[in-house]
Amino acid sequence: MDFAFDARTEELRARLLAFMDEYVYPAEAVAEEQRAALASPWDTPAVVEELKAEARRQGLWNLFLPDAGYGAGLTNLQYAPLAEITGRSPHLAPTATNCAAPDTGNMEVLAQFGTEEQKKRWLEPLLAGEIRSAFAMTEPEVASSDATNITTHIERDGDEYVITGRKWYISGAMNPDCAIFIVMGKTDPDGADIRRQQSMVLVPRDTPGVTVQRAMRVFGYEDHSHGGHAEVVFDRVRVPVANLVGEEGGGFAIAQARLGPGRIHHCMRLIGMAERAIELMCRRAVSRTAFGKALAQQGVVQNWIADARVTVEQLRLLVLKTAWLMDTVGNKGAHTEIQAIKIATPRAVVGILDRAIQLHGAGGVSQDFPLAELYASARTLMLADGPDEVHQRSLARRELKKYL
Repeated sequence: MDFAFDARTEELRARLLAFMDEYVYPAEAVAEEQRAALASPWDTPAVVEELKAEARRQGLWNLFLPDAGYGAGLTNLQYAPLAEITGRSPHLAPTATNCAAPDTGNMEVLAQFGTEEQKKRWLEPLLAGEIRSAFAMTEPEVASSDATNITTHIERDGDEYVITGRKWYISGAMNPDCAIFIVMGKTDPDGADIRRQQSMVLVPRDTPGVTVQRAMRVFGYEDHSHGGHAEVVFDRVRVPVANLVGEEGGGFAIAQARLGPGRIHHCMRLIGMAERAIELMCRRAVSRTAFGKALAQQGVVQNWIADARVTVEQLRLLVLKTAWLMDTVGNKGAHTEIQAIKIATPRAVVGILDRAIQLHGAGGVSQDFPLAELYASARTLMLADGPDEVHQRSLARRELKKYL
């Protein structure tokens, strides 16, 4: 078994690590200062645009797309260690390299299912980082962990679709650069097959009837990382039938195709968050003294650091195995492993971040360190892309089938 990265991955890792050290980490404090001075908290700080320009100049752009016609042409296995690096600064680095959700998933959907016209109008400016996008699926009135519960109506009226519904926690929707929504709703609510009732349509943000109602907070504060999360109302919104993504009744299948890569991308970045937390723990432990000796000499602190290292090494191997399977046997063949990493990674990283916060004392929950923000992101990912319990249920059923 060869665990070494190939030459291209190593070369990109070296360039990306240098980019992080020289540009991204120094920009973290600058971005916060600039955001505080902006007229709207959802506007993009100037330093973010500077990072994007530099990343594009260096060829560190659209690394997530395996299709060389649109992106870097990397396999999942090649992209995994790069996503891990960007996860060390998850609120800046993915955006700087045009590898941030929800745009990544939306670009994948358009690349795979979009018409030539849809690609030209929406995919091309997304690839260029000129606009942002949002994916509107989750609803406040139903348990959206079961996507068949979605109640938003998409009714055909001649050459148009009429969309009515309420969505929430729509990531990116507060960003003024968000120009397009991919909206999931039901075109055939009475259909016999509950997984063929849903469709996806493209809805430009400025379409009459679209109202971004309010920003949704995360752990009590407004999350600026992806342009905020929003509650969005679609009140008899009309779009051309040509805005349908794929085919009528194909929405559920498209959502599953979108979420496979999305889940592994999140897990890759989560490992980067954990590595950042371990680094901060170690720096804190060797620089602070309590009860007559350095924190690094306290047994409990040593246990936390050792356990964190073991956990990260385990998670990384599982994520890399999953990436390899997705490349070799496809998403369906890697179904069990995709669910396993979705269950294991956020949960374990939340635990590592919790210990790092504890080690930093009051500083751990403050704005002076990135730990509180990292914790909020990691804890949210125990819900995003399907709650852990949904994946546990599905994974258990697959295991039990072997014995029935």
